[in-house]
Amino acid sequence: MSLRLGVNVDHVATLRQARYVTMPESKNAEPDPLVAARVCERAGAGGIVAHLRADRRHIQDRDIERLRQNIMTKLNLEMGNTEEIVDVALRIKPEEVCLVPEKREEVTTEGGLDVIAQRKELEPTIKRLQVAGIRVSLFIDPTLEQVDVAAELGVEMVELHTGRLANAFTEKIQKEELEQLRAAARAASESHMQVNAGHGINYKNIALIHQIRDFSELNIGHAIISRAMWVGLETAVKEMLRAMANYPG
Repeated sequence: MSLRLGVNVDHVATLRQARYVTMPESKNAEPDPLVAARVCERAGAGGIVAHLRADRRHIQDRDIERLRQNIMTKLNLEMGNTEEIVDVALRIKPEEVCLVPEKREEVTTEGGLDVIAQRKELEPTIKRLQVAGIRVSLFIDPTLEQVDVAAELGVEMVELHTGRLANAFTEKIQKEELEQLRAAARAASESHMQVNAGHGINYKNIALIHQIRDFSELNIGHAIISRAMWVGLETAVKEMLRAMANYPG
């Protein structure tokens, strides 16, 4: 089974907003996340990921609209479970939505969505999205309890949070995280959910991902955009795809 790659273009928008946050309509506003998305697709990415945050710190509504209208693969919209953003998703109808936790003070999403604690709030949102024909994923920590509740909520996919594996300082912690991810991925797969992974995956630690079966898709942003500064975006995506090749899933 070959692993698919979803490339997150949030940080392309982050760079643009650093200069053009007060001039979004400027003809000079760059870099453009849509141009980046097209380069990623040309290089072989299987999908484009973008996180529309409540505070619009990077991706803007217009970016989501343009991505939806113009990309050739699929759009995976990451979003918090808030009424305003759910309305945007229902209007734009991306192929997929990944529900993630969202705190204003964080720089990037830290930790998975607690679907056990938030089950009641998530249930109606998941239903509304699915009725609109949108496949739903939940970004969760790799525990059997979270996987079980995700399965009960009837979502098509889970995305397992790989941040703790990526940041493991010792071999012992790394081994523990690998075991947890393995068990969670297996359980999700056995519950007939597609199993994706994301957060903190880079060109070095991706070797660890090859030790976990059952993954269908990796969603990677920061490492690819960082690498692109030195080798260009197309090459950065191709290098990641090469690192993902021969996945033993």
